Amino acid sequence: MRKCVLSLLTGVAGLTLAASAVSAADLPAREAPPPAPFVAAAPVFTWTGFYGGVNAGWGWRSDDEESVVLTPGPGTPGLAGTLVFPDNEDGGFTGGAQIGYNYQIGSFVVGLETDIQWADTGDDEEVLFTPGPGSSGVFVPGTFENNDTDWFGTVRARVGIALDRFLIYGTGGFAYTDENTGWVVGGGVEWALPVTLFGSSAVTFGVEGLWLSFEDDDNGDRTIGTFTPAGGGAPVAVSLPADDDDQDFFVARAKLNFKFGTY
Repeated sequence: MRKCVLSLLTGVAGLTLAASAVSAADLPAREAPPPAPFVAAAPVFTWTGFYGGVNAGWGWRSDDEESVVLTPGPGTPGLAGTLVFPDNEDGGFTGGAQIGYNYQIGSFVVGLETDIQWADTGDDEEVLFTPGPGSSGVFVPGTFENNDTDWFGTVRARVGIALDRFLIYGTGGFAYTDENTGWVVGGGVEWALPVTLFGSSAVTFGVEGLWLSFEDDDNGDRTIGTFTPAGGGAPVAVSLPADDDDQDFFVARAKLNFKFGTY
């Protein structure tokens, strides 16, 4: 009897193990969890790199009012009075192109920029003559044309502070024209736009103000008008020594640059 019971228990155990194996085979295999998605870090913007672009704006020349007292002299015995050159601030369009290089160290940016500009600021100067006591004749002022150059260029250092995509900077250096040399100082702000064009790593837009001063070397005498004596006769040219002076010039302009190189 005991043998029969043991045989029965053994058979039941075997059937249970077989059923468990079949059930386990029917269960779906456990899948491995998917990998975490890769999120690339956004590139950190830097002002380091070469750039080039164009600019346009407005320029003003500063000419202070001057007066010249005319007195009788050889050939002009009856000439007396005051010739007034009024304050004349010529203004006009300026435009050109620039290239440069910036290098960023932390929040500081240093760089070098050169530009070439066309400047439409020439104008003729009107004068006023007031006859003085004892004047006996007719003085006719001449036409005083502004023959200042219509272009200039600069080579400037730039030093600024970067606030991510914003740059605040000061600038200064050497200025030149076809005839004169001088200096330039100024400053501006620049913003790196969230776009790229023409293979550039960034497009920047900025506004800038520059103050330029050129040495103006006048040599020899200049004719300021003609005087006709009251008693008649041919008009006599009246000349004065030319003075050396400086030309001051202010420019306010907008700039568009295409930056190449390091993002």
